Amino acid sequence: MAMLLRHAHRSCAAAHQTMQVRNLNLHEFQSKALMQKYGINVQRFRTAYTPEEAEKGAVELDVKEYVIKAQVHAGGRGKGSFSSGLQGGVKLTTDLSQIKQWASQMLGHRLTTKQTPPDGVFVNKLMVAEALDISQEKYFAILLDRDSNGPVMVASPEGGVDIEEVAAKFPELIFKEPIDIFKGAKEQMRKLYHMFHEIDATQVEINPLAETPDGQVVCFDAKINFDENAAFRQKEIFDMRDTAEEDPRDVEADSYGLNYIGMDGNIACLVNGAGLAMATMDIIKLHGGEPANFLDCGGGVTEEMVTNAFKLLAGDKQVEAILVNIFGGIVNCATIASGLVNACQTVQLNLPLIVRLEGTNVEKARDILEKSGLPILTASDLDDAASKAVAAAQSKKL
Repeated sequence: MAMLLRHAHRSCAAAHQTMQVRNLNLHEFQSKALMQKYGINVQRFRTAYTPEEAEKGAVELDVKEYVIKAQVHAGGRGKGSFSSGLQGGVKLTTDLSQIKQWASQMLGHRLTTKQTPPDGVFVNKLMVAEALDISQEKYFAILLDRDSNGPVMVASPEGGVDIEEVAAKFPELIFKEPIDIFKGAKEQMRKLYHMFHEIDATQVEINPLAETPDGQVVCFDAKINFDENAAFRQKEIFDMRDTAEEDPRDVEADSYGLNYIGMDGNIACLVNGAGLAMATMDIIKLHGGEPANFLDCGGGVTEEMVTNAFKLLAGDKQVEAILVNIFGGIVNCATIASGLVNACQTVQLNLPLIVRLEGTNVEKARDILEKSGLPILTASDLDDAASKAVAAAQSKKL
């Protein structure tokens, strides 16, 4: 039983980590709108982009008590602080006139929480919702679990708090149950499971799933992750993507069809294949350097993709050297070489460029690079390439 509960903890943690890297990230108001569509109980709410819209939304709701929430892709909003001086990104009030004032201190300002960068994130939207009294709070999630080869339900009587902390301190309070995909969940969870299945979710996390004093069960907050492989059939959902809080480098790479993750180093990497990309970053670190990115151009790389990749890498101000490491199995090294030459000329590259090519048509590729007349440093193997890249980056600092 203890192992089962630890699996539940790992599954929850993995789902959070995945959301930060590869999954579509929805705002709270977007998740609640999806749940409404599937008949799941949520608080009544309005979305606002100006203080006036916030006030108007509150008037339309016409409730006894309001909650106003900054909409950002980060947790810890309630304890966060704004650049305007306002403390807390979640506010409760029974005074309708307070809504516009708080909205003006949230919108157009930066919110800093334990999960944001040090300078915070810009807030350009908020949610005004009906505040409800809660008699009981629970945690409930449906997520994909590899160990169970399918979806599982994870639940806890300790809702409204950090579930990872509960799992670490009180594992006996975390319960996990695999779902029979042919029968679905039990009746009270059927609507959530139906939504999970229909929208190609990898996780639907409700925290808290709460009961009001009058016996109504309401989803007060939700985090939904999606399988990006299903983007083609979930276009309406994926069109909700808000790139305002994402790394601009990631957004640009996505527009080029490149698998890219920005990092904090100064040696940019252009590699084909995720495994080779990881090995390239490792050997850069081994030689005392720091990779600026993970960039896998894949097996179907074209000259245009190479040019776009160089635009991205050359436009990154922290980059001081570029290392190209290509193993040509499916990829034709000559195609890469031609792309590199064209890319250097197109973007007028003024950074040290180190190239290691091996595999299909490599001799022709080396001939193309040599005849280009460009100051390209070629490497005999990956160790040589990493050594030259680190040295080039260090010399550029001097």
